[in-house]
Amino acid sequence: MSSRAQNYEFQERWNKQREFLDKPENAAFLRVEIPSPTSDPTVDKGHTRSARQLSWLWLLKFQQLATSLAWLTNGSIDLLRTANRRIAASKTDSRSDSSISSRLYRIIKYFLFLVILLLCFELVAYLKGWHFSPPSVESAEVAVERAYAKWLGIRANYLAPPLQSLTNLCIILFLIQSVDRIVLILGCFWIKFRKLRPVAAAGYVGRDNLEDYPMVLVQIPMCNEREVYQQSIAACCIQDWPKERMLIQVLDDSDELDAQLLIKAEVQKWQQRGVHILYRHRLIRTGYKAGNLKSAMSCDYVKEYEFVAIFDADFQPGPDFLKKTIPHFKGKDDLALVQARWAFVNKDENLLTRLQNINLSFHFEVEQQVNSVFINFFGFNGTAGVWRIKALEECGGWLERTTVEDMDISVRAHLCGWKFIYLNDVKCLCELPESYEAYKKQQHRWHSGPMQLFRLCFVDILSAKVSFGKKANMVFLFFLLRKLILPFYSFTLFCIILPLTMFLPEAQLPAWVVCYVPGIVSMLNILPEPRSFPFIVPYLLFENTMSVTKFNAMISGLFQLGSSYEWVVTKKLGRSSEADLVAYAEKESDPLVVETTSLHRSSSESGLGELNKIETLKKTGKKRRNRLYRKELALALILLTASLRSLLSAQGIHFYFLLFQGISFLGVGLDLIGEQVS
Repeated sequence: MSSRAQNYEFQERWNKQREFLDKPENAAFLRVEIPSPTSDPTVDKGHTRSARQLSWLWLLKFQQLATSLAWLTNGSIDLLRTANRRIAASKTDSRSDSSISSRLYRIIKYFLFLVILLLCFELVAYLKGWHFSPPSVESAEVAVERAYAKWLGIRANYLAPPLQSLTNLCIILFLIQSVDRIVLILGCFWIKFRKLRPVAAAGYVGRDNLEDYPMVLVQIPMCNEREVYQQSIAACCIQDWPKERMLIQVLDDSDELDAQLLIKAEVQKWQQRGVHILYRHRLIRTGYKAGNLKSAMSCDYVKEYEFVAIFDADFQPGPDFLKKTIPHFKGKDDLALVQARWAFVNKDENLLTRLQNINLSFHFEVEQQVNSVFINFFGFNGTAGVWRIKALEECGGWLERTTVEDMDISVRAHLCGWKFIYLNDVKCLCELPESYEAYKKQQHRWHSGPMQLFRLCFVDILSAKVSFGKKANMVFLFFLLRKLILPFYSFTLFCIILPLTMFLPEAQLPAWVVCYVPGIVSMLNILPEPRSFPFIVPYLLFENTMSVTKFNAMISGLFQLGSSYEWVVTKKLGRSSEADLVAYAEKESDPLVVETTSLHRSSSESGLGELNKIETLKKTGKKRRNRLYRKELALALILLTASLRSLLSAQGIHFYFLLFQGISFLGVGLDLIGEQVS
């Protein structure tokens, strides 16, 4: 009431001033004399522009405008051509989506049609002025106005309340997950402040007695990975560990003949140089990686070994890897696993690898380190780790029941009372997937597998003879919060609820949920990789974009739908080339490393020779190409449509978020974020 009274007084004052100025006798107040520029002789005529100068100026501006329009036109044409090529390629692509993926796409497509219909309805209402003076059913004169009045009642009484309840639930889950991130960051700061780190009882430097070195088995599982097999085999063969106390198993599950021949030739060259290395190939490839490791552990000679180190085909452990990890087992009979950190050789290759590096840096620097220091439990990363073989045997060994055999063995070992150690300062080189297709398949497996495992081991967790705190941590934090709730609220809140609140304004989504808190959480995630701060906005948008893949995978794993048990090998391009390993080896003064440098070169030459012999076999390989992703494109249109609706309500923050998030979905849907294949 006070504001209205002030406005009324101001209007009265303004009317009195207008009456005073409108009188003829007071017109002198409005008369202003402006002298002519030519009447002042002090004006410098050199500063005036001639007609020719003005024409050149306008010609220059026109040229700049034409250049900008040409650039925009060429960019739009290139984008349309790229989209057209990928649409044509997607029509001939024989690969079909899984049933759960197709069902989710159909739901998103129907949602898109509904959103477009509502936008058209709202535009008509805006042009008619019904936004400013909502009509009632009784006062409506035409059918459209009556329909809009009924729509207002339906959305206010029936649609908005359940949407607001779902919104409040997602906000609560979002805040819980944000608190979890903050606690992890504080734990990491505490570790840095107190300089907490695992300390080995004794090392193996300068020891000549071979009996002091435990027997170590090194396993390298691989499958059709001809781009990276050489560097992983060579890196393991040059380990600074007595040859008599180490055996390397190359576990090849390749079904391509050329890859088998190449890997077998590489193993034979190292055998000729005295390295204890064996080549194993399964005829019946069941259980994927878990089945491969289980088959290798069933060999009789494995009983002679105390520890087993596992490296995927694209991993290159340093020559001192075993000397930095094995000593931590001494004097700790309850220690089952020593996990090293991953380091990425291609993290700056493109935008996709940069964003992956942010996520994985937080995972290793914060999550793994905090869980290791405070509760001695974390998920085994599947590679770059050393296991005590006794611990593997006691908890049942490798099982083929899920696609996350590493997490499976970790959970069972922890329930049996074993402890884990994470070494943040021991790094193992590896490669990130550079194409969005490979990254999407990897993320699908990483998010569907944990839900499979949760269904299978939930009863075992409740009945395990461990403390209530460990059970609560495993159920609520390890599985529910970080594996189920995170993808659920991310997809529901930012891809479903936010667009709907634009068309159902009675349900409110606060701006701090849309912008401020996600921005703060993104800054916390980037803290372990501070040089990535310029990518904070793309990182936030891309994480929301990936929520559709993670949500789809989570649902398929939880309810055993679609391709939840499908294992697809993450394709690598061999960026961590042999030159990196050779250059590293040449810097070392150890005679073993210097000697094996020449061996690595000779084996590489032999591999190239073998590759030339079977070049005709490789011609049958599939061509790589960029694809279109339907769900991402449909969601892009939904978000962009919702951004147009937000303009009618003058919601600035919501508009910009929906606009940029829609553009992010569009770029990912057109496969423009990762490797571009011409």
